[in-house]
Amino acid sequence: MSQWTDVEKQYYMQCARRQPVVIVRGQGTKVWDEDGKEYLDFVAGWAVNNLGHCHPEVVKAIQEQAATLMVASNQFYTVPQLKLAKLLVEQSGLSRVFFCNSGAEAIEGAIKLARKFGKSALNGAYEIITLQNAFHGRTLTAITATGNPHYSDPFTPLTPGFVQVPANDLEAVKRASNGKTCAVLLEPVQGEGGVRAMSREYLQGLRAWCDQKNVLLVFDEVQTGMGRLGTLFGFQYFGVKPDILALAKGLGGGVAIGAFLCNQKADVFQPGDHGTTFGGNPLATAAAYAATRVLIEQKVPDHARRMGQRLSQALEQVKARHETAVREVRGVGLLMAVELYQDIAGDVVGACNQEGVLLNAVRPNTVRFMPPLTLTAAEADEGAARFERGLTKVLQAKG
Repeated sequence: MSQWTDVEKQYYMQCARRQPVVIVRGQGTKVWDEDGKEYLDFVAGWAVNNLGHCHPEVVKAIQEQAATLMVASNQFYTVPQLKLAKLLVEQSGLSRVFFCNSGAEAIEGAIKLARKFGKSALNGAYEIITLQNAFHGRTLTAITATGNPHYSDPFTPLTPGFVQVPANDLEAVKRASNGKTCAVLLEPVQGEGGVRAMSREYLQGLRAWCDQKNVLLVFDEVQTGMGRLGTLFGFQYFGVKPDILALAKGLGGGVAIGAFLCNQKADVFQPGDHGTTFGGNPLATAAAYAATRVLIEQKVPDHARRMGQRLSQALEQVKARHETAVREVRGVGLLMAVELYQDIAGDVVGACNQEGVLLNAVRPNTVRFMPPLTLTAAEADEGAARFERGLTKVLQAKG
């Protein structure tokens, strides 16, 4: 066992269930541990490394910006921030953007914006409808929006003003709507919920309902944005544009940054309503600008869609060879999951580590795949093969 695992136990808060791998280097889709063992990284920093580890354009942007200006107060203008703002607004078709540091902060900002809209346009409405099986982050308000007692019960009392309803059930949203409703918040594909996609018909129905009631539709695309679903933004895959859009993870090409965008209708913040010390700093926005330019100019979302089909086909073949073990292969683009009949996902992930592919047990019976969008066909096939070897080991051990 590595010395670093002992250091972690002694000094680090015990919040993470870590795998026994100490990663020291990454390049593209691969990482290496302290012993030099190579792995295919199909976790990618929780869908952060959409361009793979240490993409040269992102590295160059960071190096140049670090030697120029890393942080400045937001009471002044900085060029990388405004270049990124222009790019995201033009590509999304929304009106304005605010930069923060993480997905949870982006969700918090989106919630504040929705509530400000409720105060100014809906006679003080403040309730937000969210979906069961969701995940919106780890801050106190975000875990309240998530609505999962596993995340929220240790931290009560919670932020009031959230109502949970079943996913993909438009009538449930309509029943939950009332004069206090200011917004509906959801992930177009529930990532932590086991990679479960909303239907296009459901999202289209939500868009129409929100328009009818003059409430805001908010998409949490912290995980599904920036090419992950095979389109630059996930809402483009579904053909439904939200009023507010939250981004993070893949936006920075490996550097921490979050953002929320809004259309003209939802653009109700005034000076002093929201702020940040580090959000939108020159270093992070230079990295994000470089990463976003690569995604667009090199048509990375199109490649992700093709590689998602390739990986899906390979995993379907695994399913066909293990029909009594694998219940379903599902996903969109390069956000995928394999659901098993037994609650053995943790054991399978451990065995897959040994086989040289890093995965995530997103549910006791579900393994999640979220590799870099630069994945090659050969890496997709090899990742599926290593997964199958890990799965086979566990099945054989359990008899």
